[in-house]
Amino acid sequence: MWKKIRYKLEYGGLLITASLIPLLPRRFVLAIARVGGGIASMADRAGRRVALANLDAVFGEEYCASEKRRIVRKSYQHFAQTMLDLMWSPRLTSANFHRYIDFEWPRELQASENVIIACYHYSNFEWLSLACGFQGLRGTILAQEFKNSVLEPIFRRLREQSGHFFIPRTGGILRVFKLLRRGGSTAMLIDLTVPPGTSAVAINCLGLQKSVTPAHAWLHQQTGVALIPAHCQPLKGGRYRVVFHPRIKLGPKASMNEIVQVCWDSFESVVRANPAPWLWMYKHWRYRPMDIDGSYPFYSSPHPQFERMLMKK
Repeated sequence: MWKKIRYKLEYGGLLITASLIPLLPRRFVLAIARVGGGIASMADRAGRRVALANLDAVFGEEYCASEKRRIVRKSYQHFAQTMLDLMWSPRLTSANFHRYIDFEWPRELQASENVIIACYHYSNFEWLSLACGFQGLRGTILAQEFKNSVLEPIFRRLREQSGHFFIPRTGGILRVFKLLRRGGSTAMLIDLTVPPGTSAVAINCLGLQKSVTPAHAWLHQQTGVALIPAHCQPLKGGRYRVVFHPRIKLGPKASMNEIVQVCWDSFESVVRANPAPWLWMYKHWRYRPMDIDGSYPFYSSPHPQFERMLMKK
């Protein structure tokens, strides 16, 4: 009963917020994200603990305690900005989006060529998607389902306004495979942890082993469609730049592990140079090797299937 009530409250709150935010000047939205994200970083004790543990595991003593707290606060603020900007995005059009987002077409991609865009939860990943659509780089995109399914129509409406079509991640890979074979394009977020198994690969992520999806690598192998990583770079004044990385070129004999690792490697230097925009409050390293303990975050635990994945690398 409580879950049903909570889901209805979440739906009502999101509907009201999504209706009101586009009415506000952008400077107000930026201020709300800054204040709201700062409050969330203090109120969400569990998420803050995870974020600090992640930073400790990755950077050790490279940053002092106060600097790590600052990174966590800014990480919450970046995520708040991303969500509020998505709700504000009905104000964006193909004619005006360049005021807020710098976008240059990938140099190695022909205008008529289809592509697989491998994205990351870094800065405003929602506007990265919208900017691509407004620029004409549209596709069918896999999206993680919400636990509260009644929220999905609101997010789908906002995410599809620049011409994309969103489908659930569950069971969606084969649909995307068929679409790519017909000349379509797609994009997916590839940096979150997935359970170890046949639909996962292990990569070195910021010096730690991580279980991630190989979906983008598999689609690239099976279809030959261009695979290009991309991220959204925050700029001053609440603006952004869509950054396309070089096309992945490893040849037909490359394994999925190698493709996925190269995709991440193209992005890792971005995180190390400016860690705050990444989603640090997420449990990126849920699984760890059995013979290693202290260097991983507190929430990490060994998993037999993950150990087998590491042995196959």
